[in-house]
Amino acid sequence: MSESLSVDVPHYSSEEKRHRVFAIMAASSGNLVEWFDFYIYAFCSIYFASAFFPKGDTTVQLLQTAGVFAAGFLMRPIGGWLFGRIADRYGRKKSLLISVSMMCAGSLMIAALPTYAQIGAAAPLLLLLARLVQGLSVGGEYGTTATYMSEVALRGQRGFFSSFQYVTLIGGQLLAVLVIVVMETVMSEAEIRAWGWRIPFVLGAVAAVVALLLRRTLRETQDTETRENKDAGSLTALFRDHRAAFLTVLGYTAGGSLIFYTFTTYMQKFLVNTVHLPIKTASLVMTVALFVYMCMQPVFGMLSDRIGRRNNMLMFGALGTIFTVPILTALQHVQSPAVAWVLIVLALAIVSLYTSISGIVKAEMFPPEVRALGVGLAYAVGNAIFGGSAEFVALSMKAGGHEEVFFWYVTVMMVIAFLVSLRLPRQAKYLHHER
Repeated sequence: MSESLSVDVPHYSSEEKRHRVFAIMAASSGNLVEWFDFYIYAFCSIYFASAFFPKGDTTVQLLQTAGVFAAGFLMRPIGGWLFGRIADRYGRKKSLLISVSMMCAGSLMIAALPTYAQIGAAAPLLLLLARLVQGLSVGGEYGTTATYMSEVALRGQRGFFSSFQYVTLIGGQLLAVLVIVVMETVMSEAEIRAWGWRIPFVLGAVAAVVALLLRRTLRETQDTETRENKDAGSLTALFRDHRAAFLTVLGYTAGGSLIFYTFTTYMQKFLVNTVHLPIKTASLVMTVALFVYMCMQPVFGMLSDRIGRRNNMLMFGALGTIFTVPILTALQHVQSPAVAWVLIVLALAIVSLYTSISGIVKAEMFPPEVRALGVGLAYAVGNAIFGGSAEFVALSMKAGGHEEVFFWYVTVMMVIAFLVSLRLPRQAKYLHHER
């Protein structure tokens, strides 16, 4: 049942509605900054790789920067645990403030780092340290933001408002791409390699300060009694009392993260390496597709408010199972960029059934004393293992001459997501009655 059908929707005053909408904007703005800062590294690495690693083969330098990127990715589970514990024991607001401050520090550190030519081996080590700080930050950002937005959103419209978490997540990636495109337009490649690559990190740090100021105005959604609960933020309590909920969330996060990265970050490489589109054409196709995908999130969030989160998730698992192989197979043989765009948007519409409610459907599974920890840790583990490995697995199977096996791998994970979604209650056990 939908939230609006299962409980009475309270009447909110105009002032309360404005406050809650502003809180959603303030929390999600920090989310946008966090993801912009995290992904700008990947988009800029081609320009600064030679600055931090010894001169030599360009591919080796890029692999080294990719290794540092991966290290940041692997910090997410630690961030999910650490910031989830902080949010549950000391408040959502405090966790949100610390996470965006750490992202700011990491970006500023990268922007100001001396090069390998200046300080030798200390340069890549400091770069790694900055990325570990950013990975820890973004690992904690998801669970706390999802928890806060689900708790502050207007009851009866929680799916719609919570969808803005992914609007800003995708928006952060698009903004990172846009900054790079503008730089490439107004600056020469030599200028970008020499010093221009530092500009996006400075912009990210400044934007993080703005987000920090906005988040300072947030009202805490967690009461004192919950924070003082002996089980608040406890890993032991999470696995003792809510193991089934944790495994359920981990199960559909694994499939959701895998298909998300397949049709977003990996898809550009797929269009170039498999479809053989020119790299600029592939970039344009993906930029427009991601913009449409971002705009889809509130629509599918509203759908969940009407038909229920469980039905959204079941449709996601079922349609992902049925259409993943046909869409990827069709893309293998496509020649028109327009047709490729249509197929990718179709896939992203299916993915939107999950991403639009990703935060809220997880938050509804846990009580407030372990909500941020349960959401953040389950997401971070599933995302790091299955989402983070998507590109590596896909490229490895292609290199081995068995690219189609990856299509079936994603499909199997969609079957698992469908089966796990059957375990979701028809009415949320937690959260639906709150505030």
